[in-house]
Amino acid sequence: MPDSSGVTRRTGLRTAVAAAVAMPLLTRAQASVASATRRTHPRPRPRLDVMTYNLRYASTVEPNSWAVRRPVMRELLRGASPHVIGTQEGLFRQLLDIESDLAPHYAWIGSGREGVSGDESVAVFYDTRRLAPVGHDTFQLSDTPRVTGSNTWGAALPRIATWGRFRDLADGGREFHILNTHLDHASQYARTRAASLIAERIAEFDPSLPRLVTGDFNAAAHRNEVYDILLGAELADTWDTAAARSRLYATFHGYAPLTPDGDRIDWILASPGVKVHRASIDTFSRYGRFPSDHLPVRASLTLG
Repeated sequence: MPDSSGVTRRTGLRTAVAAAVAMPLLTRAQASVASATRRTHPRPRPRLDVMTYNLRYASTVEPNSWAVRRPVMRELLRGASPHVIGTQEGLFRQLLDIESDLAPHYAWIGSGREGVSGDESVAVFYDTRRLAPVGHDTFQLSDTPRVTGSNTWGAALPRIATWGRFRDLADGGREFHILNTHLDHASQYARTRAASLIAERIAEFDPSLPRLVTGDFNAAAHRNEVYDILLGAELADTWDTAAARSRLYATFHGYAPLTPDGDRIDWILASPGVKVHRASIDTFSRYGRFPSDHLPVRASLTLG
């Protein structure tokens, strides 16, 4: 007997059965559409935030001693929170301070330029939540790169480069190489020879993996042979290739007022295929105090 709605129990049962049969078909169809959508619109790749920063070695000389600069450095680095930082001039004790100040999830690779803990280094810091080192090494920028402390090109000081191969834990385990260095401040000959050696070493990296080069090159971008040599090693200047960038300042300021549109001697270079979303020069200071005599350079990128 029909109920008040005009639907019999038998009709209602047939409708319920039909709905039950159609439901899995609909679900499978929806799943198929979702899968096709994922293939057509893949999940965005995570960005990697890279910084290069000459820390200015720790000293007790005022008014810019490390004791005075360290709190400002801590605030800058914690605020920026890059995934990888190529540093220059850091002394061992200073590197331990920075590791402590950053957070428990940062570590670093590298060694001193003369093989003792008191030396300056070109350590590479990395966020252990994001990156895992696969291998790394430090070599001298000289005719004898395996001889610690060697200096054969007339540089004012022994110079080194540190490289690392990292696995990106947030990008499906994709790997990449990064090389970080600090070229001589006095000798152009030493700088050009060092750039040529770095280009040779980069050529030995796995060509299927992205490559990044960070450093204080003591040479102006676009106006020095060092720049030409490294860009000739199938690298691009992330400042030039970035989709957006900050205002340009000279990256060395020596604790003096900043110089707009000045020379960039600190660079982040990348291999073809690396997409650079933004490049910036960080002018952070606190109460008129800069954490270093250089400005850090940053790049937000997606590995190719």
